[in-house]
Amino acid sequence: MSPVAILLLSASMSVDAFAVAVGRGATIARPRLAEAFRTALVFGIVETITPFVGWLAGLVANDWVASYDHWIAFGLLAGVGLHMIHGALRADGSAAPRQNAGASLLVLLATAFGTSLDALAVGLSLALIDLDLAGILAVSAGVGITTFCFALAGMYLGGIIGQRFGRIAEVAAGLVLCAIGGTILFEHLAG
Repeated sequence: MSPVAILLLSASMSVDAFAVAVGRGATIARPRLAEAFRTALVFGIVETITPFVGWLAGLVANDWVASYDHWIAFGLLAGVGLHMIHGALRADGSAAPRQNAGASLLVLLATAFGTSLDALAVGLSLALIDLDLAGILAVSAGVGITTFCFALAGMYLGGIIGQRFGRIAEVAAGLVLCAIGGTILFEHLAG
């Protein structure tokens, strides 16, 4: 696989993580470097691992993985998105974003996994075209590094948006997660 193809693939696999990081940053009043770095690191690591796991799955059990990945992605992303919307619409009267909204590592991992299932599917398809081990390692590293950079930038952009728009930004972030999950499901079901 050429370096240009790996770069384009990496950028396209990182867009979902960027959108989620913007939403996550919007729910945190002024994200600190440590929180932005943690978010970017979790997304980057998960996105590094999933193409490789997909590639391995493609070597072993292609049909099973391909028939369920879209439902898993939809469930995870819609669940986290609805949780964010619920949190934003709580009747506690606060209009500003909450400092620890969505900060749980479990929520972060679920979100990262949900957005990385497309990378899992890409890894699976790369196994079907007989990409070798060196090729999948290059793809996985490219996707992981690009996702880390996109997510880090997204956290800071989201922080700026969140300071200005508060609850509206948090509801929008939840809707974006639901939309990403719905899009993944629709694309797989529509064929």
